[in-house]
Amino acid sequence: MSVIYILWLRQMKRYFRSRSRILGALGQPLLYLLALGYGLGAVFKRAGNGDYLQFLVPGIIAQTILFSAVFWGISIIWDKQFGFLKETLVAPVSRLRIMVGSALGGATIAVFQGLLVLVMSLFLGFRPVHWMAVPAAIGLMLILAVALACFGSGIASVVNDMQGFQAINNFLVFPLYFLSGAIYPLSGIPTFLKVISSINPLSYAIDGLRSTLIGQSHFGLGIDVLALVLTTVALVAFGAYTFRRIQA
Repeated sequence: MSVIYILWLRQMKRYFRSRSRILGALGQPLLYLLALGYGLGAVFKRAGNGDYLQFLVPGIIAQTILFSAVFWGISIIWDKQFGFLKETLVAPVSRLRIMVGSALGGATIAVFQGLLVLVMSLFLGFRPVHWMAVPAAIGLMLILAVALACFGSGIASVVNDMQGFQAINNFLVFPLYFLSGAIYPLSGIPTFLKVISSINPLSYAIDGLRSTLIGQSHFGLGIDVLALVLTTVALVAFGAYTFRRIQA
């Protein structure tokens, strides 16, 4: 456990020592909240769907966690290039512990950024329906962040350069986000989009956040949690498998 804690603490120190990284991570979510939340709010309300900002915030929180947790894998590539990873791998410690410790650090950072977006949204007018359900929402955020951090770790383990990592992630991350129902309701959309959304793991994470934060759900909270847990198990296994085969 000490190895996992030390690697987790290393990620925390690197993050909190970089104030520009903290502030920069809030720029895109704030733009989405302002441009979409207020820009499309009137249209959404006229369509009879209520307050668009309330609907949008859970999706933006999930977006923040998605980008932060997956792109955390870049740190593995940095460690490859600067030799730190090689020094870590030759230590008498299992590679699984190394991956878990680093991934938990990336997941913690992603959840922290998601919480910052939640706090920021409160100043813009967002209000959870039941404050007592906020801890459940944070739990869902943590599960999602762990799954995505392990996914990012797995991708970084098989890629040796930043450009390749960015290309693969852009090919996977953006479709995951835009086809998840983060910025539009899943009811009333074309059948092919419903099918894609139903097999998209991120859809269940966002639906779970909406269920706990604003009391709206498309799939049902129980199905959301089950799908998210199964996704996490699969992605942790994927990250562990690829990290064991990593060549530093």
